[in-house]
This record gives sequence, structure tokens and C-alpha cells, in this order.
Amino acid sequence: MYTRFALAILLVSTSLIFNLEAKTTDLYKVLGVERNASQREIQKAFHKLSLKYHPDKNKSKGAQEKFAEINNAYDILSDEEKKKNYDMYGDEKGKPGFDGGYPGDHGGYTHFTSGGPGEWQNMGGQGGSQSFSFSFGGPSGGASSFGFGLDDIFSNFFGGNSKEGSRFGGFSGSSSSQSRSRGPSKSIKAINSQVFKKEIADRGMTWLLLSYTPSLKGYQYYEPIVEEASSSLEGALKVGSINCETESSLCKELGINPRRDPRIFVYSYKAGDKGSLVEYKDDLVAKSLKSFCQDHLPRLSKRINLNNFEFSTGTVEKFPRVLLLSTKKDTPVIWRVLSGMFRGRLTFYDAEVHDVSGPAVKKLGVEALPAIVGWLSNGEKVIIEKGISVKDLKSAIHDLNISLDGFEKKNRKAASSKAGKAQTDATEKQIPVLTVSNFDAICGEATPVCIIGAFRSSKARDKLESIFLHVSQKSLSRQQNTPYGPRNSILYSLLDATKQSSFLSAFDKSGFKSLDKFVIAYKPKRGKFTAFVGEMSDEEVERFIGSVLNGDVQFNKTRQKPVINLSKQTLGHNLAHRLVEIGVSDIFSVPGDFNLTFVVQPGLNLIGCCNELNAGYAADGYARSRGVGACVVTFGDGGLCIINL
Repeated sequence: MYTRFALAILLVSTSLIFNLEAKTTDLYKVLGVERNASQREIQKAFHKLSLKYHPDKNKSKGAQEKFAEINNAYDILSDEEKKKNYDMYGDEKGKPGFDGGYPGDHGGYTHFTSGGPGEWQNMGGQGGSQSFSFSFGGPSGGASSFGFGLDDIFSNFFGGNSKEGSRFGGFSGSSSSQSRSRGPSKSIKAINSQVFKKEIADRGMTWLLLSYTPSLKGYQYYEPIVEEASSSLEGALKVGSINCETESSLCKELGINPRRDPRIFVYSYKAGDKGSLVEYKDDLVAKSLKSFCQDHLPRLSKRINLNNFEFSTGTVEKFPRVLLLSTKKDTPVIWRVLSGMFRGRLTFYDAEVHDVSGPAVKKLGVEALPAIVGWLSNGEKVIIEKGISVKDLKSAIHDLNISLDGFEKKNRKAASSKAGKAQTDATEKQIPVLTVSNFDAICGEATPVCIIGAFRSSKARDKLESIFLHVSQKSLSRQQNTPYGPRNSILYSLLDATKQSSFLSAFDKSGFKSLDKFVIAYKPKRGKFTAFVGEMSDEEVERFIGSVLNGDVQFNKTRQKPVINLSKQTLGHNLAHRLVEIGVSDIFSVPGDFNLTFVVQPGLNLIGCCNELNAGYAADGYARSRGVGACVVTFGDGGLCIINL
């Protein structure tokens, strides 16, 4: 026992000596470039070497280690800050000495002069390449960038808790060519069909997805790259993997089945408010993948010039609006992410401003930058956030998500209160019936679109009035702003079709006589119309009016200009007044018949009288011979009829 313990201590001591004898690799030599090489030259060298030593293509001994070195070198030299620190201190973190050089530092930028990863694996009996992992220049948790830490060393030396027992015990452990299976990463969520539909598809969040089958070679190289690329964008996107062996139908449906290698996709909203999968086809490098992910974050915020943009409080919008004011030249990543999360709920804008002293910023009432200003759907302005402090991407997105969610709730509350008031007003409000006196105000040339609900029964009238009261509260029919000031773009009215057949004949030769109720959209200035004769419901009429305003329906020319007929009572009153004016006396009416019987005094021209009344006339010989013309004026539908007695 003592001999075995002493041997173990000796081996551990030897390993530590190897560590202390490690020397920092010259990263420029790793890539084969001069110290004054440009970024373009560094990139070209990296691409060339990464293709040459990629483990899937190069099976020679040491290719994996070389591939890790190349990635580490490129990760540092392609980053200006890391490169500067490396040139000054020999360490990308800016710490002189050995802090960046030991494997246990998790940086992974050291090359062992003795006992490389291959030797450690063979000594420990792990075998193959599965236990070899690398972080490409970033922290990798408990294990070093070469796939082992002190826990691994002691576990191999003394047996540890390995289920396979000590492969090193008695120096008799054999090396296996088959790699042991790697467990799924805790940071990468397993995606199935149900998860995809509930958490990914059109949910507004960007996802980085890895599709694979367990039998594919090289999967172990993809997972750490995906993890590292996503770690710096935590909060901005989520990460998942899809096993296309167990989720074959989902992979087939999405078109993401892996071929020779695993495949990487981003579920992106870059192209619009509908999510879509975009495949990453560049080199398997964390930095390149991160740039790809960042480029495919949502771009749903409209960039504006604050000095030339006017947020009018008089307009009614479909969604509440939010505006980010910052000193950034481009739309910040945080704002892009939030624009995806709130798509279909808020309308996003952003603007670059230099300070709070500008007149446009002062007008908004902002006292500190960055700031978020919001407008409720009713036009009310709200300062949502000002002097925003950002600690990290994840916490900033979380905090601003809460603020915007609160703003949206405030908008819903305001809208609900307004809807309640509108409902109360609607019970008192009535849709006007078209008459001669109100026709010009409702359906005159100043009205872009006049909506007329024609009815032939009281039941049909009640139905149309109810529908119009409901639809008229919708935003599609509210007041519109024009360069000449606000005006109503659409007005509603009712029409008694039983009394206005001549009016309706201006639209249809038959006057729509077969219909109990129908709706006409009339453009007075253009003399055009279209009719809806389908099912009379709130939804269908609203859809019809929406299509009218959007220009999705065809309009026809009217047969003639529609003119409202006077009612019999009004006509009788006007006629009696006119008869008195022209000297007719003895005017009396026949109750219930809406007739006027009158006697034209001797000396009056009956023809002139009837012409004045815009009606036909007749007089028999008896009346003419006596010099008296007796007429009955009947108020028929559509005009006057003068009949000789």
C-alpha cells in the first residue's frame, strides 16, 4: 500500500514538474504569420490551417492538438484587445507571468514540452479522442482546455469514482480505440416537436440549434463551439440541439437532417416578423459563429432621425410605440432582441442622440440617456426608462423586458377604460338615417367613403344599426389626419329602402329590390360604389369595410347621381307653402292619403302653377270652361302626380 501511495505521489509530482516546465506558445508561429501581420493575413492563415488539421479530415497523430492550437491562436490574434495584451504580456488577459500559461488556468494557450494530451490519455487509459476537448480560448468550466483537471488526474491515479475501475492500477490498463459516449450538455436544451412548437416557432426569440445523430463523427467538436458562441450572447438567444435519430419527423419537416456532419442553424427574425431557419456554413469557429448569431438577431426596430420625426398624439395606432434614445450609431443588440420578443405587441423605433440638451430630446422630456419613451395607443406619452445602466446583456434584457411588459399592461388598461366609455356612449348613440338635410354632411363630396346600410324592415334596421355601432368603434374607421387637418375618412348611415327606390336605382337598376338588408360603400367625389350583400355579421361587415379602405375590392361607376327623395309629410308641407306663395287658395288635405286638393283662382295660369311645382298636370273641359282648374296633388313614391278632377 505504501509503495503504491509513494508511486502515486511521484507521478503527481512529475506531472506538476511538466506543468512548470511548460512554455508559452508563440501564437504567430502557430498560424505561420509575422508579428506585424494584418487581420486579413491572420484570417487567411487560420482558414488554411483549420481546413488542413480539422479532426474530421486529418486523422494523423497530433492533428487534434494542432487544431486546438490553431483555434486558440486565432481567437486571441483576431481580437484587437486580446492581441494587444498578448503582444505586451504574453497573455491575452493582460496578466504578466504564468497566469495565462498553465492548463489549470482554463485559458488553453499552453503547449506542453513533455506529456501532451495524447500521452496523458494513454497513461490514464482513456484512449481514443473522446476525452480531448478544447475551449478555443475561453473558460471551460472545471476541466482545462486539454480535457483534464486535477480531479481527472487523481481519479485516474487512484481509481476515484470511475464505474470502470482504475484503468491505470498496476500499470496494466489497456487503451481503447473506441471513445466513451459524451453526455448531453446542460446548457444546450434537447428539442423535440412539442418544445419546438411551444417555445421556438414564432415566439419572437432567436435560437441557435444543432442538428445531429449520435452516430455522426465530430459531434463532440460542434457542441463546445455552439456553447462558447452562445455564452457571450446569453439572454439574447437560446440554445438547443435536435437528435434527428429520435426526432426524425421534426428534422424532416424543418429540412435540417444532418448529412456527413452535424449542422448548425439559427432560428432568426432578421428578415421579418416571421421566424425562419438560416444555416451556418462557415468554419467551425466560435468567434465566427457568434458573429453569425449576432447578425441574425431581430431587426424589427425602425431607425429614425429624431429631428425629422414627429410622434403626433392625435393619431390612433394599432400598437403602442416605444422609442430608444441612445448614443449608439447602430441599433443596440439589446433593443434588437427586445423588438423580437415584443413583435406584434409594440412598435419599435430607435434614434441616435448625442446628449439631452438637444431640442428634440428636450421636447420629449428626457433628462438622462439612454432612455425609452413610449406612446400608448391613445397617443399619451410615457417616459418608460431614463439613464439606463447595463451590467450585462442577460440582466439588461431581463430588466427592460419587465419595463416594457409593464408599459404594455398600462396600455391595455387605458384601452379597456376607453372601450368601456365607448360602450356607454354607443348605447346613447344612433346611426343617422339619410335625409335631404343631412345627406351632404354624411355622403357629400367632402367624405371619402360613405357607408350606407339599406333596410326594408324594422328588424333589418336594428341589425344594421347594431353592426355599424360596433364597427364604427374600430380603429379602421376612426379619424384620420391629413395635411389639411383631421377629417373623418368614413361615415356611417342608414337608408329606408322602401321609400328610396329611386335613390338606390342610381347604384343598381333593380334597386336591390330582392334584398331585405345590404350595405353600400359609396365614394361621392368619384361617383363610384361597391355593395356587400353577404352574411350580415360584425366580422363580415368589418372585413368588407377594411377591404374597401385597403383598396382590395373593385368599385363600379354609379348609373346617375343618387338623390334623396323627400318624405310625403315634408313634401306636403313644402308644397302647401309654395302654393300659397304663387297665389293658390283653398288648400286642404285628405286625411290619411297625403293628398292636397286645391283650387286655382281665376286668372292664374294652371300650367305655370304645375310647372312651378315640377309636376305634370291635366284639366278637363268643365274646369277650363268655368275658368277654374281643380287639381289633386298626390305624393307618390318618387315624385308628384297632379291629376285633374
